[in-house]
Order: sequence, then structure tokens, then C-alpha cells
Amino acid sequence: MSIAEMTEEIVNELKVEFQNTPEYSETILTNKIKSVIRELRMKRNYIASGLSKDEIEADMECYYSVILNVARYDYNQIGAEGEVTHSENGILRTYESRDSLWKGVHAFVKVF
Repeated sequence: MSIAEMTEEIVNELKVEFQNTPEYSETILTNKIKSVIRELRMKRNYIASGLSKDEIEADMECYYSVILNVARYDYNQIGAEGEVTHSENGILRTYESRDSLWKGVHAFVKVF
């Protein structure tokens, strides 16, 4: 699956969750997904891997659920970026660490 196809599939999957929210924006959702894909490229350090474009895309497809979950997290954080705690009318919200969503994602390294 190409990166464009994966992006479109993730948009369609998350659209089902978010389309009925008043602030839904497919453009913002798509941007969040693209940002997560760029971050995955960086975290995996594909430059050091020596993999071809097709091999990189195949590897990235293994992280489909990570991309989807981080994009969902980032989209849900719109308006609350950087917020550590939130309490309103007796309701206290605490969010999972974004870093924990990247569990299992490791970089390629070169050995000299």
C-alpha cells in the first residue's frame, strides 16, 4: 500500500469517528495524519536503513495502527495542546502520554 493510499484509508477510518463532531475538518485530520507519517519516518530513521521506497512503504504499513492511534490522539488534542490537567465541574481529565503510543517503534541504525 502506498503512503497516499494508507493516508486515505486512515482518513476514511477516522472520519467515521469524527464526522459528526461540530468542529470536524477533513483537511485538519489529513494534516495530522501526514504529520504522524513524517514523524514515523524520522523515528524509524529510514535514511540509515538502506531500504528502497517500496520497502519503506511496506515497513510503514506494519505501523498502520500506530499512525492511526497517534493521529487520533493529535486530532483529539486540538485546543488542548500542552494541557497537563483539566478540571471542570468536578470532572478531572488526564491524558495518556503521547510517547506511549509509539511503543514498539524503533529506529534503524548503521553499524560501523
